[in-house]
Amino acid sequence: MLRALLAAFGLVELLFPDKLVAVMTRLAYEDGGEMTVKPWVVTAARVEGAVFLLVALFGLRGRCGGDGEADEDE
Repeated sequence: MLRALLAAFGLVELLFPDKLVAVMTRLAYEDGGEMTVKPWVVTAARVEGAVFLLVALFGLRGRCGGDGEADEDE
């Protein structure tokens, strides 16, 4: 369930970083509509979304059951 949520959020952040930053800014600040973000924030949000998506898809494989190779050495 957590992996699915992480993947969904990462995908939204990867595809629509400018809209997500605008929504989060409005939610976080009282005058969020008047705030302007620096140009690198959208790029950073897109990179963060890609990292979230990769972690959700590949990063947790060895920790969630795996194939048991580590137990064979013991």
